[in-house]
Amino acid sequence: MAFHDIRFPANLSFGALGGPERRTEIVTLANGYEERNTPWAHGRRRYDAGVGLRSLDDIAQLVAFFEAREGQLHGFRWKDWGDYKSCPPSREPGMLDQLIAVGDEVTTVIPLVKHYVSGAQSYARPIAKPVEGTVRIAVGGDEVQEGIDWTIDLTTGRVTFVHAPDIGAEVRAGFAFDVPVRFNTDRIETSVSSFHAGQAPSVPVIEVRL
Repeated sequence: MAFHDIRFPANLSFGALGGPERRTEIVTLANGYEERNTPWAHGRRRYDAGVGLRSLDDIAQLVAFFEAREGQLHGFRWKDWGDYKSCPPSREPGMLDQLIAVGDEVTTVIPLVKHYVSGAQSYARPIAKPVEGTVRIAVGGDEVQEGIDWTIDLTTGRVTFVHAPDIGAEVRAGFAFDVPVRFNTDRIETSVSSFHAGQAPSVPVIEVRL
C-alpha cells in the first residue's frame, strides 16, 4: 500500500468520533477463571470522518480528498484532536516531554515514542508521523539543535544524531504528531440539504501499520 504524506483536512476531522482499539482473546475456564492474551503489541485507532451539516465547499473538499486517495488504496495523515502532542493537550510540546532513549555512545538512530502511564503500568507508542517544525530534542537535559546535532525523518519518526549520545545521557523529545490511516470504505455517501449545505453521515477511517 502506498502512503500519501498529506493530512486529511483538519477542519473536517475536528469533532470526529474515534480512539484506540485493542484486541483481547479471552478463554473462560471450567472453574470460571479467565485466561486473557492479546496478539497485538500496539493499539489501533479508528475514527469516523463523517461530517454533519457543512458547507458544500467542505463536502467537495472531502470528496476530492477521498478520490485522490482512491478510496482505501492509499494511506494518509490524520490529526487526532484528542491526542496529537507529546504533552497534555493544554500545553505546547517541550524538549523534556518524552524519554525516548538512554545514550550508549553507539546508537545514533532513535525512534520517537510517546509513553502512556497509569499507576505502575505504562505503554510506549511508536510515533511514525511527527509534524514538521514541532520536534524538539534534549540530551542530558540540554536542548540540541536540528540540522546541527540531529535530523528527523518525518516519514518514519526516526531521529538521527550526528554523534551518538553519551553513555547514560537521557534522550528526550517533544513533538506534535499525526496518525497514519486509510479510509475503511471504498464508498462515501453525501447529500445536499440546501443550496448552501450538505452532509456525509459516515466516513470510516482506520489506522495502518507502517
